[in-house]
Amino acid sequence: MRRLLCIIIFLMPFAVVGFGQQADTVHYLSGIKENGDTIPHVSLQTIPVFPKRHFKSKRLERKYWRLAMKVKKVYPYAKVAAELMAEYDAKYRASNDRKTRRQYLKEAEKELFDKYGDQLKKLSISEGRILIKLIDRETQHTSYELIKDLKGGVSAFFWQGIAKLFGNDLKDEYDPVEEDKMIEEIIFYIEAGVI
Repeated sequence: MRRLLCIIIFLMPFAVVGFGQQADTVHYLSGIKENGDTIPHVSLQTIPVFPKRHFKSKRLERKYWRLAMKVKKVYPYAKVAAELMAEYDAKYRASNDRKTRRQYLKEAEKELFDKYGDQLKKLSISEGRILIKLIDRETQHTSYELIKDLKGGVSAFFWQGIAKLFGNDLKDEYDPVEEDKMIEEIIFYIEAGVI
């Protein structure tokens, strides 16, 4: 019995190695012919590189991380807004009847307020400001333009007035190069799973 156990223990690593082998598969790469030679060609995804953050003071570091937490909180809402906007816009444009369009908008608005209203009411003013910019980033339209297209100019003017009361502007545009450079960096880190 002891001899059998020793043989099994001795042969066990070889059995594991044997099961780990897989049949060879052939992978074809696309290529470019140049001067009679075929050069393999692979398209790689662009990877943005951000410099390592060196904060001048603890206060600036805290400010950055507060912004990161706010962006992380509202970014999913902006993504959902873009997806729902594409879905609703297609259905909205499919109908030519004004009454049907208005009814559809009321149903969609009620559905959105029921699903996200309580969560959005809990956002701070600065989180709302970030959300407005991220909606512009995701939909390529300012919040004011979206409201004006769907609900009309009077409604857009009303909501712009409400936003102005709280220090926000529905016409704010997202500027990833200058003004919102830090937000863009934070979004990259969120999508990469770092934050």
